[in-house]
Amino acid sequence: MAVVTLEHISKRYEGAGEPAVDDVSLTIGNGEFMVLLGPSGCGKSTTLRMIAGLEAISSGMLAIDGKSMNRVAAKDRDIAMVFQSYALYPHMNVRDNLAFGLRRRGLPRAEIDGRVAAAAQTLGLSPLLSRKPHALSGGQRQRVALGRAIVRHPKVFLFDEPLSNLDAGLRVSMRHELIKLHQRLAATMIYVTHDQVEAMTMGTRICIMQAGRVVQIGAPLDIYRHPVNTFVAGFLGNPPMNLLPATLGTTGERVSMRVGTTSLPLSAALATAARDGGGRPVIVGIRPEDIDEHRGNNDAAAMISADVVTVEPLGAETLLTLRLPGIDSEIVARVGRTSMARVGERIDLKLDLHSLHLFDSETGNVLDAAGK
Repeated sequence: MAVVTLEHISKRYEGAGEPAVDDVSLTIGNGEFMVLLGPSGCGKSTTLRMIAGLEAISSGMLAIDGKSMNRVAAKDRDIAMVFQSYALYPHMNVRDNLAFGLRRRGLPRAEIDGRVAAAAQTLGLSPLLSRKPHALSGGQRQRVALGRAIVRHPKVFLFDEPLSNLDAGLRVSMRHELIKLHQRLAATMIYVTHDQVEAMTMGTRICIMQAGRVVQIGAPLDIYRHPVNTFVAGFLGNPPMNLLPATLGTTGERVSMRVGTTSLPLSAALATAARDGGGRPVIVGIRPEDIDEHRGNNDAAAMISADVVTVEPLGAETLLTLRLPGIDSEIVARVGRTSMARVGERIDLKLDLHSLHLFDSETGNVLDAAGK
C-alpha cells in the first residue's frame, strides 16, 4: 500500500478565469479511506484525475511513497481506478473482463487465474464468471468493475463516484461491500462523491472541497460536530444544519441572542466566544436532531415557538419543517416517531443549547473562543 501526498496542487485550464483546483495540500495515509466530498464543480474529480495521471498538474507536487509522480505516466503509477461508468467489455464474460488487464501486462496464466479467482471469491462473483455484462444486474456490473481493479494489486485505489448509477437499494448494498472490502484489503483508497451519506459512512477521513479549494479535513464525526464554516455546516448532514440569522445581546455579564422574536441564552462556551458582541449580527446553527418538541418538563429558557409547515413521518422518526416567528426561512427538526404535530399548528420546541454553533455573519466562519 502507499502514502499519497499532494503539495500545493493546482489545475488551470486554458481560457478559464479561475483554477479548477486551487492550491490543494493533502496527505492520505497508508491504508486510509479518504473521501473527497463536495458539490458538482468543486474540483474533487479533477483532483482524483491528477492523482491518476489522467490530468496534467499545472503546479504543485504529487508523490506516492515519497516519489514524485508529476512526470510519471498513468500506466506506471501502480494505481487502479473505478469510474462512474462500469466500462466493461460487452463481448467478454466476467472472467475475461477481470483478466484482461493482467494479460496485457504479460503475467503468467497461473497467476492470472489465481488473482481472478481470489477477486471473484471476495466479491461474490464466482458463480457469474461465464456471464457477459448484459446478463448482469447493475450491482453485479459494479462488482466486476471493482474486481478488475482488485486483481491488479495496486498501491492505491481511486473511485470516481462509482455508485452514482445504482438505485437507492443497490447503493446501500454496494456501500457496505466497499466498507468490507477496505477492511479486508487494508488498502489506500481515495473516493470522490457528492453524497455526504457515503462520505460519513465510508471515510476514515473526509476532505470537503468548495470552488477548487480544501475547506476542512477531518474524521467524519469531527467535521459533523465541529464545522469550520456555514458551507460545511449546511452541506454535511441529511437534513443539513439549520442556519438562522441572529443578533447577540448582553445584559451585564449575561450574553444572549435574539432569533426572530425570541431571546435565547447562550451556553458558557458560546458566551465566551461571543463576548463583547452586543448587537453583533451572527448566524446560529443547530442540527435537526438537537431540536425536540417541548413536553412540559423542560427548561423554558431554551424554548422557542414555531409554526408547523410540513410533517414527514419516516417510521423510526418524524421530520418537521417549521417556521419561526420573525424569520422568513424554515428549519427542520428531527423528532420522535410518536410526534402528534399537525400542519398549521404552533408548537413549542426545546433546543439543546450546548449543541448550538455561532458563525460570523460576514465571513461564515465559526466563532472560536476568542470571538473570531
